Parts: sequence; structure tokens; C-alpha cells
Amino acid sequence: MENYWNQGISFEEYLKIAEERLANPTTQSDIDYKPYYELGIQRMDRTLKKFSPDEEQLKKLDGKNFDGKILIISEPWCGDASATVPAVAKFFEGRNDVRIFLRDSDKTLINQFLTNGTESIPKVLILDKDFNVKNSWGPRPKYGTELLMKYKADPEVYTKDDFYNELQVYYARNRGKDAIQEILELL
Repeated sequence: MENYWNQGISFEEYLKIAEERLANPTTQSDIDYKPYYELGIQRMDRTLKKFSPDEEQLKKLDGKNFDGKILIISEPWCGDASATVPAVAKFFEGRNDVRIFLRDSDKTLINQFLTNGTESIPKVLILDKDFNVKNSWGPRPKYGTELLMKYKADPEVYTKDDFYNELQVYYARNRGKDAIQEILELL
């Protein structure tokens, strides 16, 4: 796990990579994902402008005496990640080291943390100070997963567009609070 950590990047580097891939795509994937990079950057910027750590959650973190690290498996084009990663990175900032491992750079890490057999992101890995995985979270808060299940149960009534719209409204209003709360429960 320490090798993955060492290959990880800061949240600021993650933002720069997103902007660089959007401005100067070098792979077919970057070209194909251009609209998702645009949305991801907009959503991350919105989260960064509106996010402020919840005082009760900060107290809870302090009470846990967590001396480990947070490693997030992500990609900046991902809608769930663009809503969650900035909030998680900013919440732990100054308290615990946070690094982001780009999922598509090496699939061996995500393949250890599949969600129902898929490479869904983001995945937040809670590491102790010796790089052992204590727990993992992701790819979305419980409410987001409930919306996904509602869509999968009856996609003709609750369409993909309904799901995406409701999920993004939830993310915009929640500003990462539920994700952080769920991660705190796992520390």
C-alpha cells in the first residue's frame, strides 16, 4: 500500500491534471471524456467555494485520535468523485495526509476494492500510520446508493436522467457532509 501512496498526488495536483487533460488532451480517453472533465472541474470548483468543515464533524475526527492517512482512488472526470473528493480532501487537510491515486494509471489498486464487481470511484482508503488498510468507503454516500438502486429497480419509471439529476442536486446541497460522516464512522 505504501507504493500506491507514494504514487499518489495532492488534491491541488489532481485539479491541475484535470485542467491539463481538458485543455490539452493526449489520449482518446481524454478526448472522449472532455464534457465530463468540464463538468467535473465546475463541480469541484463549486464544492471548493461552498465547502466549510462542519464543526461537529471536526470534533468527532479529533475525538477519534486518528493518526493515519487517507488515500483516495479517483479520476477527475467522475461525477461522484467531483462531488466528494474536494470535500474529503479539504476536511482532512491540516489533520491527516491525503493523497489521490489515479485509478486508470494502474488498475491493480482499484481491483482490490471493487464495488459489486465494478471499478467504481471514488474509493476512500483509510490507512493506519504503517499503510495498512483499516477500512474503505465509496463510491457514493448511502443516499446516492439508494438513488442508484431506485433507478436500477425500475429504469422506465425512474429514468437515468432522473437519477443523474436528483443525484447532482443532492451533491450540490449536501456538499460532502454525508460522505464525511460515513467516513468518520469507519475511522
